[in-house]
Amino acid sequence: MAEVVIEETRIVEEPAESRGGVWGFITYWGLHAWVLAYTVVMLSAFFIQFVKGEFPCPLCMLQRYGMILATLGALFVIMQARRGVLTTARYAQGLGLGLIGVLAGASVSIRQIELHILPGDPGYGEPFMRLHLYTWAFVTFAIVMIYVAVMLSLMPRGIPQAPPAGSTARKVSTAIIWVFIGVVAANVIAIIFLEGFAPVLPDDPSGYTLIDQLTGR
Repeated sequence: MAEVVIEETRIVEEPAESRGGVWGFITYWGLHAWVLAYTVVMLSAFFIQFVKGEFPCPLCMLQRYGMILATLGALFVIMQARRGVLTTARYAQGLGLGLIGVLAGASVSIRQIELHILPGDPGYGEPFMRLHLYTWAFVTFAIVMIYVAVMLSLMPRGIPQAPPAGSTARKVSTAIIWVFIGVVAANVIAIIFLEGFAPVLPDDPSGYTLIDQLTGR
């Protein structure tokens, strides 16, 4: 009787750093631009909220959550690259998570745009450069969608490559990450003060519900 020998073939994916190069540098800092851009957007929202006194509505907060979720996808890829364990599969997972956040945020932006689409409707809040903030939010979501599509089309050539530990570039990367984490924490605190002990945020908030509840107003 003939003996049949079946050889097991193992496919081992190479670490991302072996496929870095110029494209790895570009995509790594492209992800940081993603994180930094949404950090600036949310800081601008804080400026409008605390300086101009325009309180965010529930749809506004949902769009912020979409931005945060999308940025967590980029942050996942960055952290994997910094640890030297980023693979094509993990890179795709991070971009996929970011895409989910972008789609969720864009759907809320479209919903709010449609609420104020009728002629004569002034919209919610003051416009910026002739567009309301929820319209600008949709623009940012669309840009990130295009970015994710381009990055997916470049794989595996465009796998991000992190700079060496201890380098100035690495410190800049760390600073961007911590600023984003701080902004997320500030958003959590802000929603607690806006919503208070209520199950949902009021449709048209006019103050900080938590302060009113604690002071008995």
